[in-house]
Amino acid sequence: MKKIIIINGPNLNLLGKREPEVYGNQTFDDYFKVLSERFSEVSLSHFQSNHEGVIIDKIHEIGFDYDGIIINAGGLTHTSVALADALSSVTTPAIEVHISNIHAREAFRHHSYLTSRCVGMICGLGLKGYELAIRHFF
Repeated sequence: MKKIIIINGPNLNLLGKREPEVYGNQTFDDYFKVLSERFSEVSLSHFQSNHEGVIIDKIHEIGFDYDGIIINAGGLTHTSVALADALSSVTTPAIEVHISNIHAREAFRHHSYLTSRCVGMICGLGLKGYELAIRHFF
């Protein structure tokens, strides 16, 4: 059975409450239940932290044993060389996901330190981006 983890970064614990016009009204926990049912043949887990070092520790912990990492690093996408280095340091392939279209937002969001360390990036498709990323690993 394939093992895939979704790692969400800062403020994504507020999905469903935070800026619903950008991120929608559904919580990630509710959406994860849908994903788990849809992909019952996958050992699917998720992890969220508002702390960069904790996310790096999680990548180190699972980065040699999992079949895929789906990462939405939130604001750390645009600032964290250390997070990019963590993805480069492990053998598990990663896909970067963003709920909003980061290229249609503020200029500082147009650059991602993670993209070059990932096999691909999905942005602007809402929560559906997570499902598409899971499908990539099949």
